[in-house]
Amino acid sequence: MGAMINSFILESGFANMGIKSIIMILIACVFLYLAIKKGYEPYLLIPISVGMLLANMPGADLMKAPTDGELGGLLYYLYQGVHLGIFPPVIFLCIGASTDFGPMIANPKTMLLGAAAQFGIFFAFLGAILLGFNGLEAASIGIIGGADGPTATLLTSKLAPHMLGTIALAAYSYMALVPVIQPPIIRALTTKEERAIKMEQLRPVSKTEKIVFPIVSMIIVIGLLPTAAPLIGMLMLGNLLKESGVVPKLVETAQNSLMYIITIFLGLTVGATANAETFLTLQTLGVTAMGLVAFSVGTASGVLFGKIMCKATGGKVNPMIGAAGVSAVPMAARVVQKVGQEENPSNFLLMHAMGPNVSGVIGSAVVAGILLKFFM
Repeated sequence: MGAMINSFILESGFANMGIKSIIMILIACVFLYLAIKKGYEPYLLIPISVGMLLANMPGADLMKAPTDGELGGLLYYLYQGVHLGIFPPVIFLCIGASTDFGPMIANPKTMLLGAAAQFGIFFAFLGAILLGFNGLEAASIGIIGGADGPTATLLTSKLAPHMLGTIALAAYSYMALVPVIQPPIIRALTTKEERAIKMEQLRPVSKTEKIVFPIVSMIIVIGLLPTAAPLIGMLMLGNLLKESGVVPKLVETAQNSLMYIITIFLGLTVGATANAETFLTLQTLGVTAMGLVAFSVGTASGVLFGKIMCKATGGKVNPMIGAAGVSAVPMAARVVQKVGQEENPSNFLLMHAMGPNVSGVIGSAVVAGILLKFFM
């Protein structure tokens, strides 16, 4: 009996737990604290944190690849949805089904703000090259600047899969921290008077416009850039389902059940790629730092272009809405609304900010397509 107990103890996960595993488990617990106690994107951060925790428990082998005569771990098979590029486009379909493109259609010039906010991607790409990362890795790091987790996941899984855990965690973490990171940047780059600017009510957008837009967008964008088809195609399909008005059950499924199911699987498997051997390195610190730079520069470039647009329109555009040009939908638009109301309680900028916010989603998908075209 003593030998059996001794064998049980020696073969337990605790007996084989090294310092790196302990550190990763503690990091996972910190993320869980931020998600549950602080409310930082809990729908994303809880599955990611649990995936990280499970992957770093010695002996669990949930990410173990199959061998001759032996099956792989559970998370290994779920991870194939990421590896094969399935989960991120499905997430985009769900986002499309949940998003109103009306504010962008009503005020097309806000697309320029969404485009300007993508500058952070290229800034971080060049910075990563200067730090010694190769082109594939630099492209994957740069895409963090779009604050778009599914896009970052898809691009990295194709270009630099060995960095997937680090980059996906950075991208989703910065998405969760939008309410913390963006307000100081907005306030530093705008005056009190600019933040208090009230914008005119948007014109009504017809149902025909809303139906035609995703169809034309698919034809033009994919015609010019076929590599953007998985993300743009699914985004526009989801939106077309919503705006058509004839398939309410499909829209309801995409907005709710499908979105939550894919979010769980994507979060779990992305977190599971963050094992101690690849995560606890100086390279990880560099990626995290460059991701923060990319996101900050993207926010700043959107605001600065908003200031230019403000001047060009004689003060009719609140420059803060440029901060919503990053792809964190709808968190970035909500931040603009909150900061705007702090300066002027009667100011309602949410719908105006949704224009560049939606444009940012499209813009990050287009940039991802460009990077795939040049590096695959």
